[in-house]
Amino acid sequence: MTESKSRKRRWLVPGGIFIVLAGAAATLFLTVGNWLVVEDPLVHADVIVVLSGRLPERAVEAARVYHAGFADQVWISPPTSPVDDLKAMKIAYLGEDFYNEKVLIAKGVPPDTIRILERADANTEEEVRQIAEVLHSMDLHSAIIVTSKPHTRRVRTIWRKLVGSRPRMIVRYPQDDTYDGAHWWRHTQDSLDVVRETLGLLNAWVGFPVRPSQN
Repeated sequence: MTESKSRKRRWLVPGGIFIVLAGAAATLFLTVGNWLVVEDPLVHADVIVVLSGRLPERAVEAARVYHAGFADQVWISPPTSPVDDLKAMKIAYLGEDFYNEKVLIAKGVPPDTIRILERADANTEEEVRQIAEVLHSMDLHSAIIVTSKPHTRRVRTIWRKLVGSRPRMIVRYPQDDTYDGAHWWRHTQDSLDVVRETLGLLNAWVGFPVRPSQN
């Protein structure tokens, strides 16, 4: 066997492995955007919950689901905010939950069917814990969770890990959400969503070692 043939044979297996890994990486890159998006069939539930973020599109979708008759209550999950710091400077800050409530009312949801949850939460894990706690305390059995497209798989994963199948969670995204999972790398916001959600899923899969900072 000539030296050149021997050299080629030595590189054959590593080269094949590299090609396979490169192909797998390319497939993952191209498909992860759509993989993040899940949605459950709508069925009647006890409540609809608007997760914090992406004002006003999540609240608009919650109103749409409410008017379609899938629940009789709409809850709003408030995020942590700089309200105390701003108040100390005599600056009024109404907060995202205030505006989500206004959106729901503007879309025809009766004010007496809207509830803002008491605790402001720093991340999805905390939101899920609080929603489940309130459902249990009121002996309720199901919730339609409204969030954005790329956030849906993480919400479902966190709910299953922390809550299980009872109460039941139905995940829903806004029908006019502009997220483009098939071409996520073309848009800054979509790219940020994919990176954040992928890291968030990894954090959930390994048991939530990364937690929000405490100020």
